[in-house]
This record gives sequence, C-alpha cells and structure tokens, in this order.
Amino acid sequence: MPPHTAHLPAGTRSVLLVLHGGRAESLARQPRLGLARLRMRAFGAAVRRLAADPSLAEVEVRYRYRGWNGGHAHPAADAALVLREIASRAPDVKVVLLGHSMGGRAALAVAGHPQVLGAVLLAPWCQPGDPVGQLRGRRFVILHDPSDRVTSAEGSRAFAARARRAGAEVRFVEMPRGGHAMVSGAGAWQRLAARSVTAILEGEPLPDLPPGTS
Repeated sequence: MPPHTAHLPAGTRSVLLVLHGGRAESLARQPRLGLARLRMRAFGAAVRRLAADPSLAEVEVRYRYRGWNGGHAHPAADAALVLREIASRAPDVKVVLLGHSMGGRAALAVAGHPQVLGAVLLAPWCQPGDPVGQLRGRRFVILHDPSDRVTSAEGSRAFAARARRAGAEVRFVEMPRGGHAMVSGAGAWQRLAARSVTAILEGEPLPDLPPGTS
C-alpha cells in the first residue's frame, strides 16, 4: 500500500509526522502490524498527548518496503511523498518529524521540505556520508542511549556536529537507559520528545538535559 496522509482534522495548525524503523536491506512489503510500526504508533500518540496541543495532528508514514535499500532510500521517498500531499492539502501547516532508527535517517533526508521546522530523532541511524546541507535553519533534538547495540550513539553525536556546522540547531541528549527499543524508561523518552516537539513548534529553547535533571 502506498504511503498517504491521514485526514487532517479541522483546526490543524501543525503536524507530527511519525516515521518508524526498519531494516538496512529488504524489499519485503511492510507488514500492517509490524513491531516497528506498532512501537512508533504508540510512541507518537503518547508524544502528541503529552504535547497537549489540540491543533497538532499526528500522521504516520506507511512505507512500501521494510528496508532502506541503498541508493533507493525507499523510506525517505515515501516520507517525501507524504510531505507533498500535506503541502497540497494544507500548505500553511507546520511540520515536525518524529523518527526512530531508520525512520530517523528518513526524517533527516526530507527535513529540507519548506514546511518542516525540525525533527526529534530517537536512536537514529546516522551515516557519515549522508548529506547535511538540507538541515540548515532547522532544529533537531537527538535522543540516544549509549548502550544501544543496533544504531550508534557516537554516530548520532558525530552527525549532530556535522549538522551544526551546516547551520542547523541541534541538541544531542544522552539517555540513561532504553537501549534501541526504548522500552526501559519509555515514559522519559516520551516526555522529552514531547517537550522537544513543543519547543520546535513554538520557537522555544531546545531541551538539552536528560530526564530527571531539569
């Protein structure tokens, strides 16, 4: 099933675009009830609830394939299509991206869209050769637990430094637990993500402290 936007309720002023994780290589069709999708559907709903903004609508990117698949970058292409559809339906809404793992990489790839203000990236898959020029003028918060054994927290930190040099505003927050799946301490991840979404939308200072210290 191709990606598409959900209905945007009347009164929508901003969109939380949710991008879940996947695999480096797989042309298998994305399952309707895959764990990665279900995890981020629940996470996105929690973030929207905690943000407590009735004008914020949540939209999920539904990938065609499970994998990134090298230069095809299928999840990024799917996200770009959803952003074009949002622009055609609601050209004035502001968009914040919320991406986990491979979804974080896809979010970074499409963050140059004119309606995107920034992104909250959860244990993202950051690659040294990925471009950063499109991030100029955007705002990002990266949450990563150093114990993650699937994606690299140091890779995220290095990417954050590259993005800053390209003109983005970036906060890297070292999470004290949660690993890659963000199961342990999930509430702390969700609260900080919600604070970050609100800060990006409202132009407030980005949070830069792990939960429990501020």
